[in-house]
Amino acid sequence: MSRKVYLRLLAVLLTIFLNSLSASAATDIICSSTTSTENSGLFNHILPLFEKKTGIRVKVVARGTGAAIEMGKRGDADVAFVHAKEQELKAVEEGFFTDRHDVMYNDFVIIGPNDDPAKIRGITSTAEAFKKISGSSKFVSRGDNSGTHTKELSIWKKAGLEPKGQQWYLEVGQGMEKTQRIASEKRAYTLTDRGTWLATKDRDGLEMVIVHEGDPTLFNQYGVMAVNPQRHKHVKYKEAKEFISWLISKEGQQAIASFKDGKGNQLFIPNAKQ
Repeated sequence: MSRKVYLRLLAVLLTIFLNSLSASAATDIICSSTTSTENSGLFNHILPLFEKKTGIRVKVVARGTGAAIEMGKRGDADVAFVHAKEQELKAVEEGFFTDRHDVMYNDFVIIGPNDDPAKIRGITSTAEAFKKISGSSKFVSRGDNSGTHTKELSIWKKAGLEPKGQQWYLEVGQGMEKTQRIASEKRAYTLTDRGTWLATKDRDGLEMVIVHEGDPTLFNQYGVMAVNPQRHKHVKYKEAKEFISWLISKEGQQAIASFKDGKGNQLFIPNAKQ
């Protein structure tokens, strides 16, 4: 073997060794989050940017917001990225979390069959739209204590209705993408967040359209918060704080703003307050 070839081989082996050291030195944190951030593809877009900058890998466990918050309360996550602000603020007040910040928002929409059997197109009030759906058409609920499910239940309450147990009301206990598929198969209505809808409707071949949108009550705020290290000594609070700081920084907010679907629609609007 010539000296030139030997040195080149040595350089390659050294690069592989250094890369392996870097990978093993990287810190992992666990983020409990909603299915909408996962289903939409947001994390696949922003997390590589954060890891490249900090060396911190974020492992996402996606489930309904209620379950994601409970996961943090137990100390099974380092940070939570969810969308049920009242529940988040209560969990902070109770001492389970700290450093909560608004990060971004989008909105909820009602999707249903294109022929709109309940005739809710043009109705401005979501509560009134729910009233028209009840009894006359099928409605599929996530039924999983997620942020979307929490919003849905608040709308039924505003409408003065209790749908649970009704034949036309189906609780599936699934994430947003699967719930959309079931609603499409059953020619039913469901409440979904716009980000998941835009990211998955073509990919999943859903025979659904947006039939109701625009009511201010459908505003959908996302927030991030660190698990309180005074509750759980083992959590990686320093790294969780670094992730939060990046999300609300100019760089993180620009990364969120640049996430779009295949048709150029922005799926989330950053609104962190520095």
